Amino acid sequence: MYGRKILTVAVGLPYNIVSSNKGNYKTKAEKQIKEVGMERYELIAPCHFGMEAVLKREIADLGYEITNVDNGKVTFAGDMAAVARGNLFLRTTERILLKVAAFRAESFDELFEQVRAVPWEDYIPKNGKFWVAKANSVSSRLFSPSDIQRIVKKAMVERLKQTYHTDWFEESGESYPLRISIVKDIVTIGIDTTGESLHKRGYRKYTAPAPVTETLAAAMILLSPWKADRVLVDPFCGSGTIPIEAAMIALDMAPGMEREFTAGKWANLVPGKIWQEAVQEAKDRIRRDRELNIQGYDISDEVLRMARSNAALAGVSDYIHFQQRDVRDFSTPKKYGFVISNPPYGERLSAKEEMFGLYKTLGSVMGANDTWSFFLLSGYEDAQKAIAAGGTRAKATKNRKIYNGMMKTYLYQYMGAKPPKNGGKGEKL
Repeated sequence: MYGRKILTVAVGLPYNIVSSNKGNYKTKAEKQIKEVGMERYELIAPCHFGMEAVLKREIADLGYEITNVDNGKVTFAGDMAAVARGNLFLRTTERILLKVAAFRAESFDELFEQVRAVPWEDYIPKNGKFWVAKANSVSSRLFSPSDIQRIVKKAMVERLKQTYHTDWFEESGESYPLRISIVKDIVTIGIDTTGESLHKRGYRKYTAPAPVTETLAAAMILLSPWKADRVLVDPFCGSGTIPIEAAMIALDMAPGMEREFTAGKWANLVPGKIWQEAVQEAKDRIRRDRELNIQGYDISDEVLRMARSNAALAGVSDYIHFQQRDVRDFSTPKKYGFVISNPPYGERLSAKEEMFGLYKTLGSVMGANDTWSFFLLSGYEDAQKAIAAGGTRAKATKNRKIYNGMMKTYLYQYMGAKPPKNGGKGEKL
């Protein structure tokens, strides 16, 4: 199915008027819909393995219909406004792909013919720059990324030659990069609307060793029941990513407000008015009147300077308190707070004894603060054992497998006591 269209419902317009052929308008109303970017498509949002549930919830909260959830990606239906809003508002996806084709191909001849049959002229103008930015294959007969890229590009050129009546494409216009996934011989093709990965919010100019990505940090927070009226501490804050993402979530700051997107220049597909409206929506949603208690600790003063600089670039420096402090000195009379953190593991601590000792200290801190909830992302295989050795919490309430790049990690969730219904909230450290 090529660029699958979903029935569009528009106020004051007929219900079933969307044609699958762009430009072939059956009614004046259909033309009006397409002129303002309201034709419906399927959009693909890739994510870290293990984060599909939180991304699905994010997309649903934006008001879009989920059409499929698979390992490492969520597919949803939306118009061109969804392209802009998805890029601006979604915190846990890596990019937004405009799905243009899905088909079976078991040979390069089949791949060529199927790709050539796609109406590329509906998406790429005559001067557009197009190429396959990435191709991957899993459990499929076609497995060579370079050959897949070459065949797809060749088939696209042959199709567009016939449409635009030319033998040469200057490709001097805007970029339309493709991403191709082949899983069990099913080929899925999407045009990348994003460009640089969405984890690049634009604020992290300074990084400490082994930082957690912005998308993964946001997922850790969204997978917890933390709310803005509760204390949040990251005792291993590094360059500040988790506290910064928490502040942005609490203030309802769109993560993509300070960056550009590839589709921002697609005048043929996404009208400028759509981007302007999405940005205005993002500005209107910000709640700077909120009082927050978000704290970040680290033992390195140099790293904390990075964190403060990043928070300032993100526009949230007034909402986070960074402090030079060892985790073993963590103490507070306050209750019902949250620790959300990415403690050192793997290459960050070379000696196993040192690593066990660190997590044992964490267990002691957790035992002394039994009303607090702890959400810890770690690849250390003995994390739960070491935590149990140091305190009273023998086992995590829940753990969730998440792939941090190619590394298997677990988000260990240790839930503390629930606060009283009429109290226990908004306590300050």
